[in-house]
Amino acid sequence: MKKCASGLLLLLKKEKVFTIAALLAVISSIIVRPGAGVVSGIDFRTLVLLFGLMTVVAGLQGQLVFTKIGNVIISKVGNTLTLYLMLVLICFVSAMVLTNDVALITFVPFTVMLLPMAGKKDKLPIIIILQTIAANLGSVLTPLGNPQNLFIYNVSGMSLKEFVSWMLPLWLFSLILVAVPVFFLGKGKIDTPNVHKAPKGNRFKQVMYMLLFVCCLLSVFKVLDYRILFGIVVVCVVIFDSYTLLSVDYVLLLTFVGFFIFIYNMKQIPEVTGYISGIVAGREFAVGVLSSQVISNVPAAILLSGFTEDMKTLLLAVDVGGLGTIIASMASLISYKLYAASSDSKPGKYMAFFTICNIVCLAIIYIFCKMWYHV
Repeated sequence: MKKCASGLLLLLKKEKVFTIAALLAVISSIIVRPGAGVVSGIDFRTLVLLFGLMTVVAGLQGQLVFTKIGNVIISKVGNTLTLYLMLVLICFVSAMVLTNDVALITFVPFTVMLLPMAGKKDKLPIIIILQTIAANLGSVLTPLGNPQNLFIYNVSGMSLKEFVSWMLPLWLFSLILVAVPVFFLGKGKIDTPNVHKAPKGNRFKQVMYMLLFVCCLLSVFKVLDYRILFGIVVVCVVIFDSYTLLSVDYVLLLTFVGFFIFIYNMKQIPEVTGYISGIVAGREFAVGVLSSQVISNVPAAILLSGFTEDMKTLLLAVDVGGLGTIIASMASLISYKLYAASSDSKPGKYMAFFTICNIVCLAIIYIFCKMWYHV
């Protein structure tokens, strides 16, 4: 019993956003006493889609699919400028499909390995920072790019064409923003990096996860019912690769549940709903960006979605809000942990430089959105 209690306390300390979500759900439930009706406030489709995508992506990672792709791409470089661009842009582009988290988990370790081999270890902090910004901004274009995109796409009723066309100007501007600084890092000749050859993996499982990924896409685009997707993913993974289920971020799913319950409970109190809606209405962009700096952009998207009808501006706000503080996007914490674990890392200097770069990028993107989108 003591071990369970200490383990729970450790989890609550480590997963602060989840702890906040759980406390909000419990306290609001005590006040409102929603009963069985609270179940209707939980968006099970979003939860299933996130579960399916996280499971499939974890399976593809486990079968070294992304590692093989990265090896092929990165092994083609011939000079430092090409290497830097490749490392940054591969995060930008892959985040659209793999999510910003997975893009960084997959390619930051390559950076940690390759730059010292190329004699450019001094560039490691800035390249990882640029990769982080690239992953956060590259993910904005598609519903698959990050959890907040998937959630807003699901609840807003936007079509895929409408979603992509709305975010495309920001994505294109972001591409320029993350690419330009790379050209100031210098260009020099290097030997082609001797990228390690990854094991082949299991061909059957690779094909299975690719097919499951297609099923996830069909469900995201509302061609395949999410309940059918859930059954297909669970049955296939349990039978053929059950270990992968341990890699799913269940804490993130429970965090979503906590905020869903909190939002439902708050909507049962007209005075609270009216007050919060009054603050958010017409200020979705500013409120979304600022709240993301404090509670991260995923919970900000879930919380604010219950108090506004302007989902497009909210989408823009929480995606832009991923820049700024280290907790504004969970992906930023991932890359920080990967850098801090490398040899001779300097976390303090990294954090300071990360904050400066992110604030500058946030200011530039913020001004762009104000001018282009008139938010």
